[in-house]
Amino acid sequence: MKVFIACLGTETNTFSPLPTGEQTFRETMLFHGDATQHGEMMFSGPLHVWRRATEQRQGQVAESIAAFAQPAGVTVRQVYEGLRDELLADLKAALPVDMVLINMHGAMVADGYDDCEGDILEKVRAIVGPDVAVGGELDLHCSITPTMLANADALITFKEYPHTDANARAQELFDLLEAKVQGRANPVMAVHDCRMINMWRTPVEPMKSFVQRMQDLEGNDGVLSVSFAHGFPWGDVPEATAKMLVVADGDTGKAKAVAKQLGDEIWNLRDQTVAEHLSIDDALDRAVAAAEGPVVLADVSDNAGGGAPSDSTFVLRRIVERNITDVATGLYWDPVAVRFCKEAGEGGHFDLRIGGKCGVASGDPIDLRITVRKIVEGASQPTLNGRGPMGDSVWVSADGDIDIVLNSFRTQTLHPEAFSQFGLDVTKKKIVVVKSTQHFYAGFAPIAGEVLYVSAPGAIPPDFANIPFTKLEGPFWPNVENPFGD
Repeated sequence: MKVFIACLGTETNTFSPLPTGEQTFRETMLFHGDATQHGEMMFSGPLHVWRRATEQRQGQVAESIAAFAQPAGVTVRQVYEGLRDELLADLKAALPVDMVLINMHGAMVADGYDDCEGDILEKVRAIVGPDVAVGGELDLHCSITPTMLANADALITFKEYPHTDANARAQELFDLLEAKVQGRANPVMAVHDCRMINMWRTPVEPMKSFVQRMQDLEGNDGVLSVSFAHGFPWGDVPEATAKMLVVADGDTGKAKAVAKQLGDEIWNLRDQTVAEHLSIDDALDRAVAAAEGPVVLADVSDNAGGGAPSDSTFVLRRIVERNITDVATGLYWDPVAVRFCKEAGEGGHFDLRIGGKCGVASGDPIDLRITVRKIVEGASQPTLNGRGPMGDSVWVSADGDIDIVLNSFRTQTLHPEAFSQFGLDVTKKKIVVVKSTQHFYAGFAPIAGEVLYVSAPGAIPPDFANIPFTKLEGPFWPNVENPFGD
């Protein structure tokens, strides 16, 4: 058996002011056929899984690019086309193959391409023909489009948010398509449009039990795989709503029925799964009054993982204005401030302008008198199945006992090690403010007295009813009470 493996993707916030170009891919992840010769990263992990599985079966691996960009705005057309065409050229050179496995995202938009994943799969299918098994692994914040469905034998999304199961889903996809190659299964897919825009947090109820229910259905009564594609709220594309995707063994009717059944269950849970988002001052009030710390505040609107700049100052400014102390906060993407701190050196004490550099959604810069505590060149933090770069980074302390981590590679705050590698122990702080929507949860929830989600201004505000879509087809909840018109 010969298996072709590759990765190409990003999560595109079409409302973001930040273009996604070659440098962003290089800073995040870009390998030309040798990703599995390096340590696992979040988006190269599935390639490692597929190589190991193939070689355990004495199969042959043809490995192509592994390219992923930190979420931002629309991908530059020539960059997308260049990476896609490299993948396709590698596929042609590898023929004949029995299986094609591509780790994508599902919410990648390039100039001229609203559906990059569909474009890739369509061109792959044209090269390999109808009989080769073609599959894609997707982030659960993805769009499921007709073109994707028409050209893949199986699509599988992560089930967990935070995405703690990327490698497990990669193995699931491999096993499913291996069964097709061997004639033991005939995967067919069906989708139910939930007509919802929301963010579902799977570690907590009722979603925790719903994910378990999805998994309990798999392997029974002809159901091969169940995925809940949450959609990506800040992608202005025709298929932005959440979808329930079921893969069945040769029975499209079964796949449709199970997808609708589960989609109806998600709809009935809509009021229970709406996450609480507090105003900045309400969140700070609760944090200050808390008996046990640290209280972790998630600045969800300035999450680099959703395409935001990660340099907004709205929460930090209120902390300073209210004279709140015993605070740690990060990560602030500010290469200019990092440069100034490196020039001053550890121990440097001076006035530093922080954040507010990327546009209206970033707010105004804030000027603070700081001391440079620690400089780490080439800093990194644990991701969900590897490590992720932070770039040259610094820990600075502002007058008033406010500790801030600034970094030069734009990324969200994923783990307490984003702070502890500097010698900053966040477990001893009263308040910890992280720029992340949910991926921080796996690392920070175990050390938190309480976790609060803050709806500050920013590039990805959680006001799902009023996202200014122009391409989304049809009504959706919560923009309307009943998008099904029943």
